[in-house]
Amino acid sequence: MASISSTSSNPLATKMRHLSIQGKPAVAISLNGEHGSYMTSYSNLDKIEGQVSITAPNDTRFDELEISLLGISAAYVDKFNTAPTMSARTDAKHLFLKLRQPVDQFDLPSPQILEAGRTYQFPFTFVIPAQLLPRSCQRFANNQIRAAHLQLPPSMGDSSVSGYGGKLLDDLTPEMAKVSYKINVRITRDRQTDEPPVCIVESSKKIRVKPAFEEQPPLAVDPKDSSYRLREEKTIRKGMLKSKLGRLVMETQQPRGLCLPGPRNMDYGPITSSAKVTLRFDPADETCAPPKLGSLASKLRATTFYSTTPRTNFPNRDTAFVDFSQGIYYEAVPLSTRCMAGAQWEKHSSAPGVVRRDSGCSCSSTNSKSSAGHPAASSTYTPGSTYYTTTLIVPLQLPVNKTWIPTFHSCLISRVYRLDLILSINATTSLSVKVPIQISSTGSVEGNEERAQREEEAAVTLQRRLEEAEEVEAQAALLADANESVFTISDEAFPPAFESVAATDVRRGSRGEGDASGSRSRSPPAYSARPPPHTSREGITRNVLFMAL
Repeated sequence: MASISSTSSNPLATKMRHLSIQGKPAVAISLNGEHGSYMTSYSNLDKIEGQVSITAPNDTRFDELEISLLGISAAYVDKFNTAPTMSARTDAKHLFLKLRQPVDQFDLPSPQILEAGRTYQFPFTFVIPAQLLPRSCQRFANNQIRAAHLQLPPSMGDSSVSGYGGKLLDDLTPEMAKVSYKINVRITRDRQTDEPPVCIVESSKKIRVKPAFEEQPPLAVDPKDSSYRLREEKTIRKGMLKSKLGRLVMETQQPRGLCLPGPRNMDYGPITSSAKVTLRFDPADETCAPPKLGSLASKLRATTFYSTTPRTNFPNRDTAFVDFSQGIYYEAVPLSTRCMAGAQWEKHSSAPGVVRRDSGCSCSSTNSKSSAGHPAASSTYTPGSTYYTTTLIVPLQLPVNKTWIPTFHSCLISRVYRLDLILSINATTSLSVKVPIQISSTGSVEGNEERAQREEEAAVTLQRRLEEAEEVEAQAALLADANESVFTISDEAFPPAFESVAATDVRRGSRGEGDASGSRSRSPPAYSARPPPHTSREGITRNVLFMAL
């Protein structure tokens, strides 16, 4: 105890500690266009421009200055543990994005010493990528999973960042999951040994990223998945402990998704969609009329999946409960409650045997329809009997008191949405369906223009490469034809063979018709005086072409 008290009361140690804290350079990060409490949101292909200001209170030697844009996802899962003194928390972090700003050596002081009292400024420019590099996701079951994991996740889980513009709102994310982006500045100094460099100072500034997400095709709902139910049927009674009135079927399909506006887009209206609910009533007998409907309530449930190990498939609730490395958090937000007492029923009569229930359909079927486009018959329906149908249109609108992030999947964190529709018949009877719904988002105006320009340039480059490939292919074909060609010459290209004169005529000393010296006075008999040999035009042409190649 004495040593501790003496150390804490030592004025020299306290002063040195204060000097060590105050001796660090001050780092300020500013972004172009920011003002006050307003936080700018960025999307894909948006530019982030700003500058870093560094002021050292005393001369500080350094070896490296790193300015980078970091994207980090973090999650932790609390496990059940019987021992209260042991920690049962498992943490995981994933650095899925790191962009470094090149620093010109001419901008750095020489020698690399930050002079006391002098402010150094270093500009930076980052571009939010369209997607992550393939190395960001190494574990995946198929290409669809990998494509989803290579999309940039949106900022979430940070109350100081979540919101729109200068307003901070709840994004329905638990504290166990977080996705953050930041501009990070790190100044280091090398050591004399092989040990890692010493960090002199490190500072960061949070930014908000809202990537663009296109609406995906409707989810293929597994009938065994307890998270969704697209069809439900119940028996309707005339009253408590009274006889049956009939069988009511409630059915719906996945509605059109909700689309969020792009960042920095202040001219947008309500975010809306609609859901279609079809009802079918199979009466117990011909005298039973359809029941009078009550209210139809709708609510949107946001589900956040988080894991401390990389996932290779899309998460679901059934596997999350048995895997201790995963966690699940959901929160429901009411949308509206509407009275449906004025719904009009339509009566249908069918001949016996015409309308029947498919043997492959069940109460959990997602798209069972009769031949007339109505919901499939209930389990108690008698073919040929009368039945009633009606259609309910449910308007959907996102509340403005929450920050909505798009549907996405990453290696550690996922966000999905479900629409719950609850139809009340009376005080004791109600039906409900649970259908998946997507929330997509558009990019910023600048990002969309940049994307269109890049796509146009890519199309021009592709067209040019195709033309070059066709030209190379044509040259290769021409060369192949030239190699296969033969230098063709006519039969009269070469003179006839020179036949030797008869031995009796050419023997030395023989006297033929020539003079006395034995010289020939006439041409050899086999020599035919003909015109110069004639080469065919085709042979000359191909020979010249071959020599040119």
